[in-house]
Amino acid sequence: MKICIVGAGAIGGYLGGKLALAGEEVTLIARGQHLEAIQSKGLELIMADGSSHMVTPSQATSDIRQAGVQDVVILAVKAQSLPAIAPLLSSLYNPNTIVVTAQNGIPWWYFHKHGGEYAGQQIQAVDPDGIIAANIGVERVIGCVVYPATTLTTPGVIRHIEGDRFSLGEIDNSKTERIQQLAQSFKRAGFKAPVRTQIRSEIWIKLWGNLAFNPISALTGATLEQICQYPLTRNLAKQMMTEAQMIAEKLGIEFGITLEQRINGAEKVGAHKTSMLQDIEAGRPTEVEAIIGAVIELGRLTQIPTPYMDTVYANVKLLENIVVKA
Repeated sequence: MKICIVGAGAIGGYLGGKLALAGEEVTLIARGQHLEAIQSKGLELIMADGSSHMVTPSQATSDIRQAGVQDVVILAVKAQSLPAIAPLLSSLYNPNTIVVTAQNGIPWWYFHKHGGEYAGQQIQAVDPDGIIAANIGVERVIGCVVYPATTLTTPGVIRHIEGDRFSLGEIDNSKTERIQQLAQSFKRAGFKAPVRTQIRSEIWIKLWGNLAFNPISALTGATLEQICQYPLTRNLAKQMMTEAQMIAEKLGIEFGITLEQRINGAEKVGAHKTSMLQDIEAGRPTEVEAIIGAVIELGRLTQIPTPYMDTVYANVKLLENIVVKA
């Protein structure tokens, strides 16, 4: 298949690189020194077992409009970048092109094909002007929950730390031929790619921890292990996660694990800096709106109070405002 990775950074580059190694025709959309390195010498993947693989993509460019028509478009940019690129994506489409959303947090399409009283509700935190929904086409969308941990160590070099699962799901919970074919492509590349019929539940289980650990780490500079092992921050995470669980359950989500199991799972990851902390340290905008702002918005929608999340969110927004402007 012709696959375009929009945002070939740590996760997108890892995903695209392995798909290319498996024989798919992969185009990488990147920028800056990272793009220059890929264009000049290829993309290097350093795996968790220490092995190294050089990847020569079919194409590497910073201009989405140069990429040509694709069978699959994988959006691996941060959620806050989607409104700016959404109007450019139509140049990649044929009538059957699918768009895989590989962002953290609550996706813009959450209430599309959802059913119930909130069906079609627009989530202001992630798509305030409706630009994403207007340009991507919800009928093209396949949801994706990303689990691998990777880092962009130097331009053109991505190190895989752990994990190889990308869960996939149609947003109407069906099992279509197109998602089965996509899952097979992922599996040929060496990934676990389970097809879920309740993709929103899996989004929530990952987000359940992220909405607490990411902002706490951004504010404190702490790793996952440190947050979970220090009693006060562990309790703060519990309070935030309890608020989120009440919201999710009001929306019909069933958690297959306990809150303690989710925290213990994060603790086992060890001395890992969350992506939000990495963004703050680099002076970049964070995914705070998709990861916690959207959940607070869903709290208002479902009339669930969120005092702990509100407090942490306000502090992260101030920190982001200071750091990014600086």
